[in-house]
Amino acid sequence: MEKVQPFLIGKEEGQAIWFLGSLTFVKASSESTGGSLGLVEQIIPAGFASPYHVHHNEDESFYLIEGEATFICDGKKVTARAGDFVFGPREVPHGFRIEGSSPARILLWTNPAGFEGFVTEVGEPATKLALPEPTPPDIGRLVTIAAKYGIDILGPLPA
Repeated sequence: MEKVQPFLIGKEEGQAIWFLGSLTFVKASSESTGGSLGLVEQIIPAGFASPYHVHHNEDESFYLIEGEATFICDGKKVTARAGDFVFGPREVPHGFRIEGSSPARILLWTNPAGFEGFVTEVGEPATKLALPEPTPPDIGRLVTIAAKYGIDILGPLPA
């Protein structure tokens, strides 16, 4: 097994992906951390709502750098603002919606790593460092790829 090496990834650096309407940067991957964690930075447009979903393989954590989001975890709603941290343990259904009129910037990390593979497989390489044109996701494709990564898509985010 190859020894994990220290590294630095700067702001707006890392593999840039257009993922479900967001501009996402893969900061740390299974390969770069020896599987210990995955980290992505996302710029997500106002009004975006993730599907309600559950992870079976990893815990998912969110740190809001900018913006505001409503998180629904196991049916309970919380509002998070810049500087807030939200923890979503594996096997607990959750999702979020970006509130307000401005995009949010979120650090999303998973423990252990693996979710970043889902991001790169569902998304596409960003051709510029800007939000992509909004397009509805192919739900069938999303559900199929999510299952491959131990994620169940439960449906739209509850109101």
